[in-house]
Amino acid sequence: MNKLKYSSLLLAFVSTLFIGLTACSDDDDDNQEVNFKKPVVTLTEVGHANSSVAHPGSDMHLEANVVAEAGIKRIDVEIHQEGKGSFEIEKSYTEGKYIGVRNIEFHEHIDIPETAPLGEYHLHFTVTDNLGQQTTAEKHVEVAEGGNDDDDDD
Repeated sequence: MNKLKYSSLLLAFVSTLFIGLTACSDDDDDNQEVNFKKPVVTLTEVGHANSSVAHPGSDMHLEANVVAEAGIKRIDVEIHQEGKGSFEIEKSYTEGKYIGVRNIEFHEHIDIPETAPLGEYHLHFTVTDNLGQQTTAEKHVEVAEGGNDDDDDD
């Protein structure tokens, strides 16, 4: 009888140990932090027909492909005058169709005020993901005289 008791206790101990060890290995995988890559941004079109030209009193076509594995938290667009000028256009997207999404085609028309001085500008398109990681794509832009109907196309 002692032998049967000893065998039963040993079997129970070994079974408990086996179950405990196998259950822990799955938990370790779940607790590892996932390493999301920084957002990837590709400017696909700036200005009508990707001309990189904008006109005062009109809008500038802007398209980009964005992949943010951790989801998009915000998108900031800044267009600032180069050289001695200080004119700047800023637009932020913190809610709406782009926020929380991982893979988007950004398509917007940025208003260029009539008061925008003609000349050379620099565009910064910055995507911040839900982990706070940022990626900025940059492009040279010229604000030039011209027709207001160039950039009305989608």
